[in-house]
Amino acid sequence: MERLQKIIARAGICSRRTAEEYIAAGRVTVDGQTITEPGCKADPERAVITVDGKPLRQEEEKVYLLLNKPPGYVTTLSDPQGRPIVSDLLPKLKERLFPVGRLDLDSEGALLMTNDGELANKILHPKFEIKKTYQATMRQLPSEAALQQLEQGIVIDGQKTWPARLRVLHQEKGSVVIEIIIHEGKKRQVRKMFQAVGHPVLRLKRTAYGGLLLGDLGKGRYRFLGKNDLANIFS
Repeated sequence: MERLQKIIARAGICSRRTAEEYIAAGRVTVDGQTITEPGCKADPERAVITVDGKPLRQEEEKVYLLLNKPPGYVTTLSDPQGRPIVSDLLPKLKERLFPVGRLDLDSEGALLMTNDGELANKILHPKFEIKKTYQATMRQLPSEAALQQLEQGIVIDGQKTWPARLRVLHQEKGSVVIEIIIHEGKKRQVRKMFQAVGHPVLRLKRTAYGGLLLGDLGKGRYRFLGKNDLANIFS
């Protein structure tokens, strides 16, 4: 017997965290019974498990892809407003890939796409402390006190962020680029952190998951990842 969210993640539907949301929303059934408790367990070899009415498929080949997301694309697999979605930029594959983490509509950069829910869980869960590196552009350099506040943790949405690492990459009149490294993944976290110290982000680009770098991958382009690439995430 295994936890239902783990079974769903291993089947490549989504991450464990998202699977928990699906369960709570009543989108998952086991042997015809709707399940809403995330702690529910099932036998993946015997139980008939469905998500949105579709039975889980046999475990499929795992695919890993790094996309350089351009601004103007939504980090979802569908959008009721008809906006461009990140999967529009991907090749036609039989596997259904989902994004690992979010980049908001106006943000850009490294976006890992996969059907490996277990890997996604390790990257997204704070306890694994996988670092995500961003470049944030703003008009002025925050004060030393503000930078120290961001490094030590700042309260946003009623919760204090974990410590971050910051360094100034470029500075000229009317424009400053700051590199920030965090291991959390709250919605719009980097933007909210700088907003909290009075320096709204004008441009935000993710440049790395752990040691997996975006590098010179062109905007809107992608590349498939191998074992060495995946090992770099955890380096």
